[in-house]
Amino acid sequence: MFGERDKKSAGKTESTAPKEAAALGKGATLIAANTRIEGDVHFLDQLLVNGEINGNVHADSDSDAGLTVSAKGSVNGEIRVPNVVINGHVVGDIHAGKHVELAAEARVEGSVYYNLIEMVMGARVDGNLVYTPSGEEPAKRPTAIGGREPPMGADRGNDASDESPTAAVGKS
Repeated sequence: MFGERDKKSAGKTESTAPKEAAALGKGATLIAANTRIEGDVHFLDQLLVNGEINGNVHADSDSDAGLTVSAKGSVNGEIRVPNVVINGHVVGDIHAGKHVELAAEARVEGSVYYNLIEMVMGARVDGNLVYTPSGEEPAKRPTAIGGREPPMGADRGNDASDESPTAAVGKS
């Protein structure tokens, strides 16, 4: 029995070995619903979070790595992964150098830095959405005194006393 298999294997050429390895595809890691990880997570291929991560999640920015946080999953920390799909709860900034998808049950408490974004109705971001071309880090904007940014639509540098009136009111 074993001899027959060895004879069949001997007939294969070396060129078939890479094809078999490529057929295996990317490695995927699952953090199950009943699992909590305390500490940073570094990975290379695919990571599916159904449980909880209390720490930062990182993958090489020049890879095709992908992170998926399911509706039952959560991450409490910074995410730096090229491709991100969120349908659960994230407390921390998300840096997606290539693509980020915020699904219907996504809840993000932090800023989302993206190159390409998809956001489904129902997703919520309590923070900023910041476009970063080709995954570059955005330039820091100057903030108002005290480190707080002025509200959206507020005058960001011109004092009212500096402006000249555009129309005169009164009798002539």
